Amino acid sequence: MAGILDSVNQRTQLVGQNRLELLLFKLVGRQTFGINVFKVREVLQCPRLSSLPKQNDYIKGVAHIRGQTISIIDLSKATGGSEIVQTDDSFIIIAEYNRSVQGFLVAGVERIVTLSWKDIMPPPEGAGKSSYLTAVTEIENEMVSILDVEKILNEISPVSTDLSEGIADTTVGEDLGERLVMIADDSTVARNQVKRALEPLGIKMVLAKNGHDALEQLKEIDSQCQNKITERVALMISDIEMPEMDGYTLTAEVKANERMREMPVILHTSLSGVFNNAMVEKVGAEDFIPKFHPDELATAVKKWLKMD
Repeated sequence: MAGILDSVNQRTQLVGQNRLELLLFKLVGRQTFGINVFKVREVLQCPRLSSLPKQNDYIKGVAHIRGQTISIIDLSKATGGSEIVQTDDSFIIIAEYNRSVQGFLVAGVERIVTLSWKDIMPPPEGAGKSSYLTAVTEIENEMVSILDVEKILNEISPVSTDLSEGIADTTVGEDLGERLVMIADDSTVARNQVKRALEPLGIKMVLAKNGHDALEQLKEIDSQCQNKITERVALMISDIEMPEMDGYTLTAEVKANERMREMPVILHTSLSGVFNNAMVEKVGAEDFIPKFHPDELATAVKKWLKMD
């Protein structure tokens, strides 16, 4: 227990400082990739894999790890690269995304680095496999790519954005009138998932591609408000992992601004685990919803809009 608490304390020191830890790894080729350490449960040498009938082409097989059967995704093939053939010399990154555990087959694992989100930039326009990237950074004069894992997982097993009967309610939008809900997420797939899930509520939405973009849009909107930003923006839904400015820092900036602090913030992220409650409390967000369950998200949105 002491070890867990120490780890929580260490990680929460990064909150509000706009920092992250990346695990660096290789696929097929020389390019280096990174994944947020928060999402990683463990890294291990690739065990023996079993095949499943009619398994997805990107699934290398399944492995039995610590009493759990986990699908192993060939991360190179899933992003349009060559298949990782030599599994005996490869590694598996066991990670938790969107309430489920996946194994990512990679060719090699390097080290963990601590960076500022300010040094993590959106991918350049039209850069090859940029459709599978959410961000890039430079470490020791080498480009490191951060993959859009939500896009990869959605291609393997598409996520439903449909609301259950009784959750959809267009009167929510009617009550809001012209007021907006802001959605901040660096993944195009994730932004569209949230947008489609909330459309049955009849609300108007404005989209931001990262925390910095969201804050700049909020400042511009606020400059047109007579009193407080809630005259125009009723609620913000923000991812946590985003280039330039993460969701924790964005929330802290909003809550430190007298004209914005009354706007409810829902952190909506594929990050999960023991650290989140401490982090959400520290930055002052009103709610935390793990991705992606449309009913839970819509219910939370309705709750906080009614609190307004």
